[in-house]
Amino acid sequence: MPRTYASQNCSVARSLEVVGDRWTMLVIRSAFEGVRRFDDFQDALGVARNVLADRLGRLCDEGVLRRVPYQERPERYEYRLTRKGVELWPTIMTLLHWGDRHYAPDGPPAVIVHRGCGGAMGERLTCASCGARLEPSDVEPRPGPGA
Repeated sequence: MPRTYASQNCSVARSLEVVGDRWTMLVIRSAFEGVRRFDDFQDALGVARNVLADRLGRLCDEGVLRRVPYQERPERYEYRLTRKGVELWPTIMTLLHWGDRHYAPDGPPAVIVHRGCGGAMGERLTCASCGARLEPSDVEPRPGPGA
């Protein structure tokens, strides 16, 4: 299947050109979980090095991630979400909730919890306990019943 949808004047198709494959979305998910370094992404995902290098490079080229040096000799980099990348958080959380509903027969493998009060995050990205609108820095994953 082609990687570009130039013949389609559609924002969904254009977005899929950037984030529309499994490894790309899992790299972004891992970045939200705090993974920053190449080897840590590889350990977390079990992805081939060449595939991971390609996905990280494309995400940097698209401005979803940025490379930040953390060591000079040898030169090494971390990958951090940009503002554009952080804007994908609602998409990732919506996919998580959808997957929990349709593909988690034993319950969610992880629950997203509000750091402020310990309440679970609802599908509208608000805390089920206190009603606060939640952002990525407000939450943490915990093992769920399907873990």
